[in-house]
Amino acid sequence: MAQTVLIELVDEAATTQLGMRLAQSLDPGMVLLRGELGAGKTCIVRGILRGLGHGGRVKSPTYTLVEPYPDARIPVRHWDLYRIADPDELDALGLREYDAQRELMLVEWPERAAERLRLFDLDIKMLYAGTARSAELRAGSERGSSWLQNFSKER
Repeated sequence: MAQTVLIELVDEAATTQLGMRLAQSLDPGMVLLRGELGAGKTCIVRGILRGLGHGGRVKSPTYTLVEPYPDARIPVRHWDLYRIADPDELDALGLREYDAQRELMLVEWPERAAERLRLFDLDIKMLYAGTARSAELRAGSERGSSWLQNFSKER
């Protein structure tokens, strides 16, 4: 299950395109997005949402913490945990009520949730690579392995 894919991204357009291509392989489940500020986490989310058919604006939910996208092919909740000071705050936001069988959960800054997000399907780590970026995609479940296998076939 420890399948990992590394992808070089020359610019923002390539990051968005990666998200759009990845969206073709996704089903309901949980995707973690890691990386420094400005590394491209929200950009890849924008691509995933476009790939799932969302045509509207995509913004980082830094202040709202959660942004729902019910109009996508799969209902999506985009979480940004950057402002979470204590993992217990996630209980008040309804994290435990999330249904990974019916929605796709995209979570930026998952390390702020401590152990509450240890069961995930895909972990995307955005890395700086000089003036470009790279994305390391790592499966965390059988579902995530299936997503990566389908994604790799389409590349």
